[in-house]
Amino acid sequence: MADGPKLTGLGKLFIFAFIVVCVVGAYYFFTGKTPWGSPGKSPGSGSGSGILDSFSGGGDQVEVGIAYGTEKQRWLEWAVQQFAQTREGKHIKINLIPMGSLEGAHALLNGDQRIQVWSPASALYKDIFVQEWQVKYSQNPILKEEPIALSPMVFVMWDERYQAFIQKYKTMSFATIGQALQEKGGWDTIAQKPEWGLFKFGHTHPNESNSGLMTIVLTAYAYQKKTKDLDLKDVVDVGFQNWLQTFERGVSGLNNSTGNMMREMVLKGPSSYDALFVYESVTIDYLKNAEGRWGKIRVVYPEYNAWNENPYYIIDATWSSKDQRRAAQTFLDFLLTEPIQKESLAHGFRPANPSVAVKFPDSPFVKYADYGIKVDLAKICEPPKAEVVNNLLQSWQRSQANR
Repeated sequence: MADGPKLTGLGKLFIFAFIVVCVVGAYYFFTGKTPWGSPGKSPGSGSGSGILDSFSGGGDQVEVGIAYGTEKQRWLEWAVQQFAQTREGKHIKINLIPMGSLEGAHALLNGDQRIQVWSPASALYKDIFVQEWQVKYSQNPILKEEPIALSPMVFVMWDERYQAFIQKYKTMSFATIGQALQEKGGWDTIAQKPEWGLFKFGHTHPNESNSGLMTIVLTAYAYQKKTKDLDLKDVVDVGFQNWLQTFERGVSGLNNSTGNMMREMVLKGPSSYDALFVYESVTIDYLKNAEGRWGKIRVVYPEYNAWNENPYYIIDATWSSKDQRRAAQTFLDFLLTEPIQKESLAHGFRPANPSVAVKFPDSPFVKYADYGIKVDLAKICEPPKAEVVNNLLQSWQRSQANR
């Protein structure tokens, strides 16, 4: 019987190569790794896909520290839990570092190596931070920036006291609050309610918290009746300087955290504050808690308002590795997905993803309309230049020295 056809050397080589490819393919299939990468992709230049390609084959976990304003705490803690369940999240550990917005900037400038991302409440302090970083490190500190959730500012006041306030002053504004703070008889003069004591209004510390800084910026805009181009002449104006000093002498609290200050108002009731100036998101998050303890809260939007866009800044710091920067981009992409953005609504934020609706039956902007919550705003003010913000801070500091 004749022998069958024999394999040539080339045929044997082909079969061997085929077996090797199958083994390698099976390895990558079951481990979830990919044999190719995109090392030339810069941080923040795309959607974050391929972010794990440059990680070591041993699957080492990359840690990303995010210094963030505490007004986002409930939402971000939930988002981190959800992210940990994703394929990317198994390789990336997000460390949330709660800090006041200005506190986070100062920590970075002082070389806090825990931080790869800075997420303050707004871009109000950005120009100052960039200028100070460039003086120290001679480069732009921000590799990528993106808003992740929006919130304007609001006055919040116990409804019973709001009704008495409006009866006397007709409207709620910085001007009328300033009048109430100067009433020597307090609520006795305002509404014949001596048992309510003095009129108590609070905002956070402008040197530590974005909402406090935003407060004095908006007082300047309101005093000058402008929505943009606030300049040095406006903030050094003698009339405004005198008004600000008188106004700030009556302010209570000066907490370094908007969330903590709102929490104190809800816990302690009118004995702590009659009214606050805080983020809309923080107010929505606490509306029901307040009603169950001390009664209904009234929300009032100032005529001159501004957006707190909660920017997410990926920092170009020497202590941050390429993997950390790419991992920071991956988490940013995750935060902007529709499911995560929808959850931000539950905490009172307006989604930064335009495809996510704000008004629908279960939306807080529909449910809490009776409290004064609304979607449309009147006059939105632009962030002033760094020199204007710095002079406002100095003006505020002088008002404190004379208290």
